[in-house]
Amino acid sequence: MATISISITINATPSVVWEEMRHIDRHVNWMADAVAIEFLSDQREGVGTSFRCTTKIGPFTTVDVMDITSWVDGSEMGVRHRGIVTGTGRFTLSDLGENRTGIRWEERLTFPWWGLGRFGAAVAKPVFLLLWRGNLRRFGRELA
Repeated sequence: MATISISITINATPSVVWEEMRHIDRHVNWMADAVAIEFLSDQREGVGTSFRCTTKIGPFTTVDVMDITSWVDGSEMGVRHRGIVTGTGRFTLSDLGENRTGIRWEERLTFPWWGLGRFGAAVAKPVFLLLWRGNLRRFGRELA
């Protein structure tokens, strides 16, 4: 299992940050690894939303099914990954005052045995950290 946690500060209020983050279909605009999102449920936000996400990192492409497992308007979005890599993830927003928002992105991912299990997770972790930190920075620039 790989546990990955990234935090950054964005110069925007939590309400502005959430207003963009809540649109799951627009995550492909700032997530360099997310190629396409296709909803599998009629709903587009909130607990119970389900979607397929095509992800590409270098030469590797996977398709994950993701389910929204937690949703607190303005502060939290949680997801369960069902695919080659399984696990959970969560975005959490915190009000830092002075029109600043802290975003924390946490993932707990399990790699299949044939994907080298723990070794694969250890190799992937620094790549994910770098990639996802860049994703959050892109997200912040979109709000500027």
